[in-house]
Amino acid sequence: MAEDFNRNDNSKPIRKISKVDGKKEKSADNKKQKNVGGRHQVRPLQGDYREKYEESSFHEHYKGKLDDEKALGEINRIQFDANPPRPYKGKYERGVVTKDVYNGKYSADSSKPESHQSNSGNSFETYNGKYSIDTPPEDNPVQPIRGIRKLPETPESTKKKKAKKSEKKSEIKPEKKSEIKPEKKSEIKSAKKTSEPVKKIRKKRRKKKKSAMIDFLVKLVSISASIVIIFVMLLNMPILKGESGNVSVIQFVKNFQPLVLVEGELKKNTMDLQINNEIVDVDFSDGLDLPQLIEGQYTVLFLGFDEEEFNTDVIWVCQFDIGNAKLNILQIPRDTCLPDYTSSPTGKFNSIYAMGQKYVHPPIQRVVNAVQENFGIPIDAYITTGCHDIVEMVDLVGGIPITLDEEIMYEADKRIPAGDTVLSGEQAEWFVRFRWALLEGDIGRMKNQRRFMAAAMEKLLSIVTDEGRVKLYSYLKEIYDNEYIYTNMSLGDIGMLADFASTLSMENVRVNMVPGEGASYEAPDGEVYDIYSVHKLATLNMLNNYFRPYQKLMTSSDSSIVEYITDYQYTDYDDTSDDLQSISDGESENSELLYK
Repeated sequence: MAEDFNRNDNSKPIRKISKVDGKKEKSADNKKQKNVGGRHQVRPLQGDYREKYEESSFHEHYKGKLDDEKALGEINRIQFDANPPRPYKGKYERGVVTKDVYNGKYSADSSKPESHQSNSGNSFETYNGKYSIDTPPEDNPVQPIRGIRKLPETPESTKKKKAKKSEKKSEIKPEKKSEIKPEKKSEIKSAKKTSEPVKKIRKKRRKKKKSAMIDFLVKLVSISASIVIIFVMLLNMPILKGESGNVSVIQFVKNFQPLVLVEGELKKNTMDLQINNEIVDVDFSDGLDLPQLIEGQYTVLFLGFDEEEFNTDVIWVCQFDIGNAKLNILQIPRDTCLPDYTSSPTGKFNSIYAMGQKYVHPPIQRVVNAVQENFGIPIDAYITTGCHDIVEMVDLVGGIPITLDEEIMYEADKRIPAGDTVLSGEQAEWFVRFRWALLEGDIGRMKNQRRFMAAAMEKLLSIVTDEGRVKLYSYLKEIYDNEYIYTNMSLGDIGMLADFASTLSMENVRVNMVPGEGASYEAPDGEVYDIYSVHKLATLNMLNNYFRPYQKLMTSSDSSIVEYITDYQYTDYDDTSDDLQSISDGESENSELLYK
């Protein structure tokens, strides 16, 4: 594209665009250029305005962004040299420049005009720039401004700037416009009027912020406390249906019995409790919130199954005498003969669970009925476990420390050395099941189990002393969650019983065995079996002394015990009472083992 510039002394340059490549010609009459010497204006002389795309060679023609280099020739170059364009004199230059000095928009003084020659020899008036404050001295004339650029500062201008800065510092600096509140604006105005120090205003603001924050926190705490109180009230409201009526959410969770689904729930008690009202009056309370049949005591039936989980080889009745701070344990020999409660030809107690009365369900209820009807002890709850579960529980608590007088050889490759040792889970199983080397057979095994009880009680007390009650509860929870036991008790009930047991001394935990002796029993199938025949009178005396603290004395008519031997041959087992401290110290004759 070829471009022509016509120069007129009293007018701005006019750009004529010829019709090239089919484009229409635009004349100066149709449309005037807005910016003189703008972005695409050519400045071939030194000191002239050169834009972004202008080359710096001295007499080169203008090569702008929109210029076609090929279209420019020698003619245009000569025209530029002969008629150079007027110098650019700033953004606010007005039309025709006269000989008067133009000092820019912000010129401070226009009374001292200066002029100088450009490099091309053309004379033009001095341009002092957009921000010029004063006319520079004659010995240091100002060069033409190329674009927007600061001039060298004079001493007077620097003084004025410093004065302005000091004035700005003395003024109150408001916050961002978007953040200034009407209150703060009014405070600033009032401060200016009354000359109040700025520090006081800031203190007032801080106090207001602090008081506002305190008010917010008080409101938050009060709302939170209200929500907590309402939530606690809801938890304690009897809104859920239970067996004995509506219960609260807390009571429901507390009494939740997930493990009862395995063995089943016990039926409602139908036995005559024969409560002694002279002891248990209306106001009597033992202090524990347990689902008890008799206030003051809580009795748990503990059954340990064999490897096949068919026969119950371990039968313990654990009565927590809460009112007197005692624990009484009754051992029932597995060979105790009760033929009316089982369909097994042997008539032994350990077969009642699996082969008891078929019309009684669940199976655990058969064993509970046999205990209550023969020994007169009301059963509140039960716990069942297998011999393999004992392994897991003992390993969980870190073993059971014990002292053995003799080496125990359960099998050829399963031995427990004599002396002080810590029973592992496996060794504990061997220990409670060991009997073949004992002269008394199953009775000897029950004596050995007493020694295990004493060692386990000492372990319980050491956990509370050394590790704390929280650790004890964590052990119980893990046993409960891993289903090492099955029970109709909740975890809360077990925790309360364990907490009560941990307060007992070893002297207040006493173990008894059902009095009786070994005998031969001729079953209906014609076979003769070795059984354990109960001594009824000695059994009633033992029960009245230790297991009926809040009941009337038991008589012969209150028990369903059947004696198979009335002419006693052996009475050494009529009194087998021992406390765990004597057993642990090895001072008990009733728990002394006899080896073959």
